[in-house]
Amino acid sequence: MKYLIAGLGNIGEEYDGTRHNIGFSILDALARASNIVFSDGRYGATAGLTVKGRQLLLLKPSTYMNLSGNAVRYYLQKEKIPVENLLVVVDDISLPFGTLRLKGKGSNGGHNGLRHIEETLGTHDYARLRFGIGNDFPRGGQIDYVLGRFTQEQQELLPAREERAIEIIKSFCLAGLTITMNQYNNKE
Repeated sequence: MKYLIAGLGNIGEEYDGTRHNIGFSILDALARASNIVFSDGRYGATAGLTVKGRQLLLLKPSTYMNLSGNAVRYYLQKEKIPVENLLVVVDDISLPFGTLRLKGKGSNGGHNGLRHIEETLGTHDYARLRFGIGNDFPRGGQIDYVLGRFTQEQQELLPAREERAIEIIKSFCLAGLTITMNQYNNKE
């Protein structure tokens, strides 16, 4: 069975380590832990990984956040992966920092990357792993906040939260959505 794991973010050094790029960061951590490297390709950088017989295609779109759907649709079609086997890893300002929530479908919550995936695929019925980045910003400061960097304290906590996200990704592919949600959601 094949799975597409799409970590959302923006390409370019100026975005490295920003809150909005947590999807990239989590896939980078998974690649490091698995001793694999990403290769640049059409619409993004990809890396292949096998976990207990399951084939995972990791994708970091190069389309910028607001056009993420183009890359996701391309690799779903190219690799003949059903949308049920898609997992999008994304930042979420409505969750406290480091909180991880797996959902099988839902609204885009105002997230432009999810909105474009939804529009491009014609459905909101795909799994997403939301990584809480908090919302400690003044009114009108959302863009600067999400494109800003984590605090020093948060950076120290990131590796453990990324490790937890990797566990959830692997469980999604091995045990399925429902079991993984029951095992990991609300259990920090």
